[in-house]
Parts: sequence; C-alpha cells; structure tokens
Amino acid sequence: MNVVNVVMAREPLPPGPSVFLAGPTPDKSAPVPSWRPAAIEALAAQWSGEQPLTALSPESRDGKRADRYEHQVDWETDARAAASAILFWIPRDLRTLPGMTTNVEFGLDVTSGRAVLGCPPDCPNPERNRYLAYVARRHGVPVLSTLYDTAAAALALIAAR
Repeated sequence: MNVVNVVMAREPLPPGPSVFLAGPTPDKSAPVPSWRPAAIEALAAQWSGEQPLTALSPESRDGKRADRYEHQVDWETDARAAASAILFWIPRDLRTLPGMTTNVEFGLDVTSGRAVLGCPPDCPNPERNRYLAYVARRHGVPVLSTLYDTAAAALALIAAR
C-alpha cells in the first residue's frame, strides 16, 4: 500500500499501525537538517501493510513549538506508548545533535519489545552510541547501521504483531 501519514508533535494520535521517530531533534541554536524526512521516505518505500502507516514525529509542524515544555514531553511520552514500533535513529553529533533526551527515552523503551536502534558509524560521534548499542543487544533490540535497515527492522516488528 505504501501510504504513510505523518503526525507531528502535539497532534492527535490516530489508531492503526505507527512508528515513533525517536532520536535527536535539530535545535534552532545549531540548525542542521532533520533526519526524519529520510526516515519517512524509508518507511514509505518498504511499507506494504493493508492500512496506512502513521509516522509519529516529535518535531513541530511549521516550527510552531509547544506553549509549555510539559505539553511536548507529555505528547512524546504518549506517542511512544501508543506506537506499534519505536525507531531510534541516533546520528550523534555532540555539537548539533547531542541526543541527551534520546538517551533517556531509549532507556525507558529498551524493554518494550517495540524498539529498534540505528547508529550510523559515520556520524560525528559514533563512540557516544556504544553504550546504547550494548544495552540494546543485551535486551534483544535490533541494532542497525543504516536508516533504511532501521526502518525495515521497525516494520518487521509491526508485521510480527
């Protein structure tokens, strides 16, 4: 079917199969392109389910940030809990994409049975993903090195449900 709908931060969560796109979000103070559009493309290229897939993005539509920090955190927590799979992609760059919140989220979700971890070996600080990859493997979470393969692993989790 290859239909992927995108739900952005603080938008209502629809029913049906979904993938939460967890990982560092570009900040206005150190702007870099988001990795999430490429993740959505990788999901769309591989999705063959009977229903549309929803990609849940913690980025704000049109850059409109939450009025209150708690609203963003609550939406992300609820969206990760509702997601059929949680795709962690961590192109770690301590200067522009440090991913400190991502570390905590991964720790919360590693035992959920719905997480996959992608750590590109060519990111600026791949050594900073070593601990997450180790913990992932201890808990049977797939660890991948490309965004396409990470998307495939997330979709495999959905197919297995």
